[in-house]
Amino acid sequence: MTEPEEAKTIGFTPIYCSDNALFHVSAGVPINVALAQASDFLFLAKALAEDAAYAKDTDRHAWAAHYLTAMGKALIDDVVKAVSPRPTWKTKKPAK
Repeated sequence: MTEPEEAKTIGFTPIYCSDNALFHVSAGVPINVALAQASDFLFLAKALAEDAAYAKDTDRHAWAAHYLTAMGKALIDDVVKAVSPRPTWKTKKPAK
């Protein structure tokens, strides 16, 4: 397992648009940077979701919140993949 202070994003997490992987998290971003960015995305999404609750004449705030939330989730998912232990494959020893 990679130490958290050395871990970087692996770039395997896509961001979907209509069931198509349109964007993905870039590999090689230090996880502290990725998590800080995810926090910013989610903070802005929360603020836009609050605005959407009060702005009845448009849905632009809700859509912006939706996309920022998806981007934040993708970053967090990629970080989890980067810092989680990899499964180990055990091979059976040949019978004697």
